[in-house]
Formats: sequence, structure tokens, C-alpha cells
Amino acid sequence: METNDVKNILGLQLPTDPRWVDLASISLEDILTDHAYCEQKAATSCISLIQRYSEKEKLVRELSPIVTEEWGHFRLVLAELDKRNLKLGRQRRDMYVNELMKFEKKGGNPDERFLDKLLIFALIEARSCERFKRLSEGLEDPYLRKFYRRFMESEAGHYHLFIELSETYLDKAMVRTRWQEWLTYEAEIIQHLEVRGDRMH
Repeated sequence: METNDVKNILGLQLPTDPRWVDLASISLEDILTDHAYCEQKAATSCISLIQRYSEKEKLVRELSPIVTEEWGHFRLVLAELDKRNLKLGRQRRDMYVNELMKFEKKGGNPDERFLDKLLIFALIEARSCERFKRLSEGLEDPYLRKFYRRFMESEAGHYHLFIELSETYLDKAMVRTRWQEWLTYEAEIIQHLEVRGDRMH
């Protein structure tokens, strides 16, 4: 996925450093472990959104199957670890997500806080989609290339869903403006974050 593809398809302003796939292939147990926890956190985060915004019927209806899907992904990654006689390691701090959360609006207008919640999820799904595409094209193992192609397609749909939910409940101009701010901020994170093969982000 070249720079223009990343911008046109996902909106991301910077592609992943190409060295990341090579590092990930060397640290397969670590990257699968981190991937498993990312799927687990995606499921629990959707549950938290449903609990917090239970009055928003479309959000509840649309995110409920995502919870099941993400948990299914967690189980798929666990099965892949088992198949390769690898172990699920300990969960590690996600520096990428931690940096994103620093930009999230914590007070003030509840609509702005709600928007940031949805856009953080959209951004994580977009970056995950881009990383999965890198793995689906750059890993030497043919099975793992297909394995990550499936995840890539799933994450692309989730990214679009969070943007759609944002525009369902909030002014579209406000969503677009804030989304551009998030994309600019995310590019700065990617530019300065250490390239590590034991992290999905």
C-alpha cells in the first residue's frame, strides 16, 4: 500500500515504515500475541461504547455483531498461536493508542467527547487495516498472507462503520473537520513512534 493508496482509501497521511513487516516476521510470537490482545480490546471497547451510549439505537445494533466478530478474531489468533506451538505472552502497553488518547477531548461538549470516542476507534481500525495489508503482502508464509488478508478486509469495514456512526449522530461538517485534525495528529505519532516488530501498532 503506497502513500497515495493509504491517503485515498483510509485517509491516513503516512504509510507504515516498510521495515516493520520484516521485523514482525522475525518476532512472530510477539506480533501474534499483540494482535490477539488488540482483538480482545476491540471487543471490550465496543461493549463499553454500547454500555455508555445505550440510548443510541443504531450504535447498539451495529456494534453488537462487531463484539462477536472481534472476539472471534481473538480466538482465531489464539488458534494460530497454538497451531505453531507458540505461547500467548503478556499484554503490553500500546504506545500508539496511549498517544492517541492524549488528543481525546475529556471535558466540555458531550457531542465532542462522543465524536472523539468514535474517531479514535475509526483511526485504530484504519491503521490496523493498513498494517494487515502490509502483512498480507510482505510475509513469506503463504498461509499467514491469506490469514492477514481476511483481517484487513474486516478492519476496513469497521473503519467505515465508525465514520458512518459519527455522521449519523453528529453534524457532518464537524465530523470531517475533527477527522482531519485526528489524521494530522496520527501522522505525527507514526512519524515519531519507534518501529518495532513486536507490536501491531
